[in-house]
Amino acid sequence: MTRRTYTLLCAALLCLLPILGAAAPLVAQVDVSSQTMTVIQDGKVAYRWPVSTARRGKVTPRGTYTPQFLSRHHRSSLYDNAPMPFAIFFRGNYAIHGTDQISRLGRLASAGCVRLHPEHAARLFSLTQQVGMKNLRVVIHN
Repeated sequence: MTRRTYTLLCAALLCLLPILGAAAPLVAQVDVSSQTMTVIQDGKVAYRWPVSTARRGKVTPRGTYTPQFLSRHHRSSLYDNAPMPFAIFFRGNYAIHGTDQISRLGRLASAGCVRLHPEHAARLFSLTQQVGMKNLRVVIHN
C-alpha cells in the first residue's frame, strides 16, 4: 500500500467515526458548536437537550468514546467536591453529568465535562444502565 493510499484511507476512516459510532444501540452525540446533545436510540432520535461544554481556556475532548464507568452520586475530586450526579465517565476525568447550574446550559461553562439538566442526566444514565455501557457511544464533535 502506498503512503498516499494509506493517508486517504485514514482520512476516510476519521470522517466516518461519528457515523460508525451511531451504529450502537444508544448514542449520545454532543455538538459543541450548538451546545446540544442528541440522544439516538436504536437509530432514531429520542431526545435533544441543551448542554454546557468547556468554557474558554478549558477543553472538552472530541472523538468517539465508550463509557469507562458510571457513578450515580459522584463528587469531583478536582473541583471542590462539586456534585456530578448521574456521571458517565468516558475519558479519564471527563464525564457527562448533571449540573446544578441549569441557567448556564446551552452555553460554554464547564471545565471540560458535558453538563446536562439533572433530569436529562438521570434519563441518559438509566438508558445506559439498560443497554449496558459497551452499547453506548459518546460522540463529541465540532
